[in-house]
Amino acid sequence: MVNLTKIYTRTGDDGTTALGDNGRTRKTDPRLVAYADTDEANSVLGVALSSADLPPEVRETLTRVQNDLFDVGADLCMPLRTSYEWEPLRVKAEWVDELEADCDRYNEGLTTLRSFILPGGTPGSAHLHVARTVVRRAERSSWEALETYGDQPAGEGAGKGEGGVNPLAAKYLNRLSDLLFILARVANTAGEGDVLWRPGGGRDEAPERRRRT
Repeated sequence: MVNLTKIYTRTGDDGTTALGDNGRTRKTDPRLVAYADTDEANSVLGVALSSADLPPEVRETLTRVQNDLFDVGADLCMPLRTSYEWEPLRVKAEWVDELEADCDRYNEGLTTLRSFILPGGTPGSAHLHVARTVVRRAERSSWEALETYGDQPAGEGAGKGEGGVNPLAAKYLNRLSDLLFILARVANTAGEGDVLWRPGGGRDEAPERRRRT
């Protein structure tokens, strides 16, 4: 049970914040950036879910993903250790497999994609494209945290805040960005409403634009 009785604490006024193991770290720590970006991605998904045009099945999938993303953040903020007082939340390989299965299932009903697409179409699709790009950033931040701290657990006697990062968190974010691309197309009437990229922006079809510039 989580009890949030007071929101502001003033403990971060020195530019540091608490990790999951109660260790302190600077607010620019790559580990913190990774789960902050994950939090932002979750918030953008909340905006996407506020769109009335998302199909019910997509809403159900995204609601599950929102819960997963909270768990991903909990994983990223808890350094890997060989033992804990209590077992922390960790991303599992099965979660990645589930996203891949979602990708295959939703992609099967889409029209064939014969061009790159521009973010847009329905409001729900546009929001999902924004979410996709934020998830990509969260993934990059996670890999930076992995480069900084590695993927190995800290042994007995290690101080708080020491320990690696779970690489499955980064893999989960990678697959999620793929799924959000697919779901953005689903939100565009199974791909029929995709906004296709035209190399050169269609300038060859409007020569008068070149004369004005």
